[in-house]
Amino acid sequence: MTALCAPTKPFGVALRRACAQTGRLCVGIDPHAALLRQWGLDWNLAGLTEFTRICVEAFSGRVALVKPQVAFFECFGSQGFAVLEKALADLREAGTLVVSDAKRGDIGSTNQGYADAWLRDDSPLASDALTVSPYLGVKSLAPLYDAARETGRGIFVLARTSNPEGASLQDAILNHTDQTPFPAGQSVAQEIVDYLSELNNREKVQYGIGSFGVVVGATVPHPPILENLCGPVLLPGVGVQGATKEDVDRIVGHGGTLGVPSISRALLECGPSVEDLAARLSQLNAEFFV
Repeated sequence: MTALCAPTKPFGVALRRACAQTGRLCVGIDPHAALLRQWGLDWNLAGLTEFTRICVEAFSGRVALVKPQVAFFECFGSQGFAVLEKALADLREAGTLVVSDAKRGDIGSTNQGYADAWLRDDSPLASDALTVSPYLGVKSLAPLYDAARETGRGIFVLARTSNPEGASLQDAILNHTDQTPFPAGQSVAQEIVDYLSELNNREKVQYGIGSFGVVVGATVPHPPILENLCGPVLLPGVGVQGATKEDVDRIVGHGGTLGVPSISRALLECGPSVEDLAARLSQLNAEFFV
């Protein structure tokens, strides 16, 4: 692989600009079996390919951020990844930012491998940003942070997700030990946010916003405090799960944080017509316009 090559603008700046142009939405490409059948497509490679093509055509140039769910492409092995690679290339060719929802996260050289796969310019899976899991230690993701900074890409770290299984871990309060890198008395989710706030300091000074973001469910009743993050927040749960613009504003507040609501089913259920998807997206964008 060639050396990392930084683009002219970091992800945080590019996302802020995209939100100002189209509205602050992220839309998912989630080709699960039930939705393909709803669209009249078979759950096979041909159905996956057509579903993805329609989404790319409907979303390109019309939304701030597109989020393909990697798991549904991975179902089809190398052929599924080839469909994803084409979607990533086509969206980026159209000037539309992409966050690959892969939720990768490990330690050491394995994280370096994930960085090579998703954050290097010469990889067929190269994305503008990547979702990652910090639950082997938020500092264990250092190779991904380093690659994102060097290439001008972004990272979204899972902090406080909306799934009920996550609450007991993410809301757990840290106890002080000699090995604890943070003060005691705050939740695991809050410490993740605070650590990323530190990583954003460099870009904050230069650009007013950083590229290290977090994922916080828009339905979470007691989210971590985000006012010092000065980076993007991806907020799934708007639409079918019941969260509203008011929930997004409640969680994000009005500081330097860029809240990006993520919508999938509420939009994708309007398919398979490209025109219907584009029209519904236009309505949603207007609701969440910056």
